[in-house]
Amino acid sequence: MIEVAVMGFGTVGSGVVDVVEKHADSIEKRANVRIGIKYILDLRDFPGSPYEKKFIKSFDTIINDPEIKIVVEVMGGIHPAFEYTKRCLSSGRSVVTSNKELVAAKGAELLRLAKDNNTNFLFEASVGGGIPIIRPISQCLAANDVVEIAGILNGTTNFILTKMISEKKPFAETLALAQKLGYAERNPDADIKGYDACRKICILASLAYGRHVYPEQVHTEGIEHITLKDVEYASAWGGVIKLIGQVRKLENGKLQIIVCPMFLPCESQLANIDDVFNGILVRGDSAGDVVFYGRGAGKYPTASAVVADVIDCAKHLKTRKYLFWSDGDKDYVEDYKQNEVAMYIRAETDDDALAFKNIANCFGSVERLSRKDAEKGEIAFVTKPMKEKDIDDKIKALAGLGIKTVNEIRISDL
Repeated sequence: MIEVAVMGFGTVGSGVVDVVEKHADSIEKRANVRIGIKYILDLRDFPGSPYEKKFIKSFDTIINDPEIKIVVEVMGGIHPAFEYTKRCLSSGRSVVTSNKELVAAKGAELLRLAKDNNTNFLFEASVGGGIPIIRPISQCLAANDVVEIAGILNGTTNFILTKMISEKKPFAETLALAQKLGYAERNPDADIKGYDACRKICILASLAYGRHVYPEQVHTEGIEHITLKDVEYASAWGGVIKLIGQVRKLENGKLQIIVCPMFLPCESQLANIDDVFNGILVRGDSAGDVVFYGRGAGKYPTASAVVADVIDCAKHLKTRKYLFWSDGDKDYVEDYKQNEVAMYIRAETDDDALAFKNIANCFGSVERLSRKDAEKGEIAFVTKPMKEKDIDDKIKALAGLGIKTVNEIRISDL
């Protein structure tokens, strides 16, 4: 019997306990050993719970019990999850987590600690929820140089954008619906401002390229500024708007990484991933494009990935799985203003004809977009690819000519 402690009994934690208890026999067959939940750490009380006798309120109970070999951290946040995880790894215990914030901020340090103590720190559920992605990149695609990773990494924002596209509902209304359905928190900033997707692309970039990328290094934009006007212009262009996390390695060794809304052409492999589903495209130099698709969150999809890592730890109690990246540095990520990109620009002007003459003088040829029932003075166009800093300079020049930019959205090359 391998005894496990679960830290946190929220949505994911309760799902993990349910899965382990419900599938104990099949898990034993896969792990070749019985796995049981001995402790559940949570400061709250759960009267009437079938697991009532397993609850504890002190972390010391776990750290002082030599029978505990694997600890599941599903508390969320960085503190005290980081301190507890460090102590568990330092004591020779394996740790499994779904905590993307912890891995994105402290992954390099915790992996190094696991290596030093010949134990495992696994986090399959931290990026894709129930979508396998960490193990495929680290094992199945290990013979490839990863050229690029790009994906729809947040189900909440994808749900909101899907409703805006398919039902023509404005952002505020679709956000309220997402909150009502439980897809968005009361404070939705982590989702709608792109922070959640940023943490996930940081983990994927660190794993694929071997050096830690920190969230503060990644230029991140959300979807709160997207309007139905932009949705209609995207359709006129021949595509849809998706919140994309994207990373690729440049010839100079730096990473080009960003999280932002993008226009995706309808033929893109990611364009038709809708509702709360996530999709992650990994482009390998040998395998080509591989797309992982599924529910990126939820109680049982995420719990299933956590328990799979627990089984993996049980199989490797006396050996360490090689999962590692080194620390990064502040110069590892290329300034996003150096990225070459085409840009959708929506603007306001008093004279359309004169405005497009000035735009042509400034940007050269552009693709002019139109939509039904456009307001007077509303114009939209797509530039040719150029460095973002040059686009910024040209937008400032247009402002001096009476053309006020209202919104900008990057054009994806996926």
